[in-house]
Amino acid sequence: MLHDPNLRTVSGMRPTGPLHIGHYFGALKNWVPMQETHSAYFFVADWHALTSDYADTSRLKGFVRGLVIDWLASGLDPEKCAIFQQSKVLEHAELSLLLGMITPVSWLERNPTYKEQQQEITNKDLGNFGFLGYPVLMAADILMYRPKWVPVGQDQLPHLELTREIARRFNGFYGPVFPEPEARLTPAAKCPGLDGRKMSKSYGNGIFLQDTMEEIAPKVRGMFTDPARLRKSDPGNPDVCNLYPYHELLTDPETRAEIREG
Repeated sequence: MLHDPNLRTVSGMRPTGPLHIGHYFGALKNWVPMQETHSAYFFVADWHALTSDYADTSRLKGFVRGLVIDWLASGLDPEKCAIFQQSKVLEHAELSLLLGMITPVSWLERNPTYKEQQQEITNKDLGNFGFLGYPVLMAADILMYRPKWVPVGQDQLPHLELTREIARRFNGFYGPVFPEPEARLTPAAKCPGLDGRKMSKSYGNGIFLQDTMEEIAPKVRGMFTDPARLRKSDPGNPDVCNLYPYHELLTDPETRAEIREG
């Protein structure tokens, strides 16, 4: 692995179930090249899984193993990057505790994801301190490795900005301890679920990395395309088609142009 701090990057995923192709195109496809050019640290965020799934931990161990298998199958190579389990590195919890001492509660309450998930996830009690304070744990996950870059999607920029604010406040009290990490935006990948909603295992609308072709084929055949195109002879609009975004990701340009015209 490289050791230039300007080429250090860190990222993680929660082990809450099998990964789907949205995870692959949205994150893993960008992680794999980074292991060739960066000192890359990728961790299984099992403590983060407890912030919302604390009531039943019986499947967590299996999810951790399955997550790593999906990573390896996607191209991550432990000879080229560091792959580890968050809870095995106790300093993540120690630094989170210390950062929590200087993080204002108002910063956590204004987190857009906190507000959104409180409203949308109604089958779990998210009124716990762990869920409110998970951005502090996330900041610890990042800052302890002092990375220059953190690969994130556009929707995750508020979380990284909060990490930068926490680092800035800590440095203001105790001197220049943590560099403020910068975002490395990953290309957006539109991967709608089988029913047009966001792909999610909780919606039962996913195509999973461990699915066989026998499982994938009927899922794809049953996907909604253009709802206004009731007959094959009717004109269709690929921009509202639920399936066409996958042609953008997977089909060669010549064939894609033919499909779009058709």
